[in-house]
Parts: sequence; structure tokens; C-alpha cells
Amino acid sequence: MATWFIADLHLSPARPDIAHLFFDFLRDSARGADRLYILGDLFDAWIGDDDTSTFAAQVQQELRLYTEHGIPTYFIAGNRDFLIGERFSHATGIELLPDPCVIDLYGTPTLILHGDLLCTDDHSYQRFRRWIRKPWLLSALQRLPLSLRMKIASKLRQTSKTQKPLSEAELAIMDANPQTVVDYFNRYKVPQMIHGHTHRPATHQHLLSSGAEGQRLVLGDWYTQGSMLKVTASAAELIQQPLP
Repeated sequence: MATWFIADLHLSPARPDIAHLFFDFLRDSARGADRLYILGDLFDAWIGDDDTSTFAAQVQQELRLYTEHGIPTYFIAGNRDFLIGERFSHATGIELLPDPCVIDLYGTPTLILHGDLLCTDDHSYQRFRRWIRKPWLLSALQRLPLSLRMKIASKLRQTSKTQKPLSEAELAIMDANPQTVVDYFNRYKVPQMIHGHTHRPATHQHLLSSGAEGQRLVLGDWYTQGSMLKVTASAAELIQQPLP
């Protein structure tokens, strides 16, 4: 048995190939999982749980079919889909988790998070994140007419950098700050961390203040392939699958 982690799918009507691979993943590789964790940016833009689009309904239906098989499925919001709320959770059967969150992964305390909190070199983004997540502003956004939010989402998708691979310069500014990573290891007192957002799938080792090493597993995006992390009681494997 295994636990699967995915992030940064950036699902959008403009990329049906990514959606099809995700649905195939739910129906096949992940069907016998112990658990599934989605660590943010499942959608390229989520305008609210009252989204009535055909695409939103299709994704929710696939997730509901998956969770109805009794597989616990968890979601941490990303910077593109932080408006996902309890209505989405009820419709799909997934459980919403705070960002960050510590889980027990086959006996190893593991910190899971979307990953944008680690990217402290991007000062303008961190200011924006603190501002856009304020409860009063989230409430105001959700009260906007659905038609207006759909237009905003369409505009975001048209201008989104996530519809194409990012340049090295763009990837560098959004990468995790090494000291911030160590600070999170020390703060939560865990030996292992899993996150997405940076679009650089890899396994890293970090020297902690205790003298021990912390392992950081980074998930990849789904621009040009599917990217999954499969964790068992004895191993962790980053997996890529071709897009249809």
C-alpha cells in the first residue's frame, strides 16, 4: 500500500490533456492508495465553490467517485485555489487541511504544505499573500457576482504563466529559501517535509540545528507531464507520467 502526493496540476478548460491524465490517475494508480494528498493549485484559478461551469462539475464528480471508494483524500489550498471551501469539500468528499500541517506518514512525522510560504525571497508575493488571505477580503471576494468572478478567472487563465513552462529566472524567484526551510523544520520538529509550488521536483537534505538531517521532497508540476510522489513504509519515489 502507498500514500500519494500531487500538487500544481493547474487544471483548466484550456488544458484538457492535464485533466484527462488526472482523471486516469484517480481511476488507476491512486485507486488502491492508503491516502491521497493534494497540496494546492489543483486548479489554475478557482473562483468559488458556487462555480457552475461544466469543467468544475466534472472535476468534482471525478473526486467524488474516487473518495466513494473509501480512500481518505486531503487538500491544502494553493495560491491559485485558496477559495476552495466547505461546499467543495462536501461535494467531493475530500478533507480540507490547514497550511502547513503535520501528518504521521508511516511512523515519520511529516510537514506538508503548498510551499509558497517557503519562498521568502519573493517579497512582493509574500506581501500579496498576507493581504489576499485576510478573512474580510476573502469574504468580499466570495460576495462578488458569480459572472464577474468567472470573467476574472478567465482573464487570469489567459495571462497565466502556468500555461507554459517557466523560465529559469521565474523559477529561481519562486524557489524555497534554504534558511526558511530549515526554520520550518526546526519550528515543527519534524525530520521530513513535502511540498509543491516551486515546480522543481527533487529530494533535498538539510542540516538542522539538532545536527540531524531533514529530508525535503518537492513535487513537480503537470505542464508537460504528470508528477506524483508515491510513499510507502520503506521508500519514497517521484514519478512522472506522459500527458495523453
